[in-house]
Amino acid sequence: MNPHDLVQTACRLAESGAPQPTQADLRRAVSTAYYALFHCLASTAADLLTGASRGKEWHQVYRALEHGKARSACRQQAAMRAFPTEIRRFAEAFVELQKARQQADYALEHKFSKPDVLATINTAEDAIVEFEQANAPHRRSFAVHVLFKRRQPQEVSR
Repeated sequence: MNPHDLVQTACRLAESGAPQPTQADLRRAVSTAYYALFHCLASTAADLLTGASRGKEWHQVYRALEHGKARSACRQQAAMRAFPTEIRRFAEAFVELQKARQQADYALEHKFSKPDVLATINTAEDAIVEFEQANAPHRRSFAVHVLFKRRQPQEVSR
């Protein structure tokens, strides 16, 4: 799934309706903006860990990304300091937009405004563009960080 297509879809939803989009369209726009980030990360992980051919292994890595684990990894400040700015900004946007997506999907009492939704979409788009500009080894390292639990090396007794 192309993250840029998802950003465009989010924009269309936020711009739909005259003069104001429905709450349903605004909520779907927020959710779609988050999924643009999610699929950007999933496809980057699959591409950089298995290669760009979309075989069985690629799909396994793509589907391995979990929302909650990725959010937790993005919040690990000590680990995130090792990454360049564009990856740290992507991680911050990921956490922010996941929270917004949960609000859009589950906080029915919350009303979304078109300007706020457009700002959310812009955050997603900017984060994706910056993330894609980061070098491949840093993006691969970040993919490993969000996909795999960090374990300390075990001491071997003699």
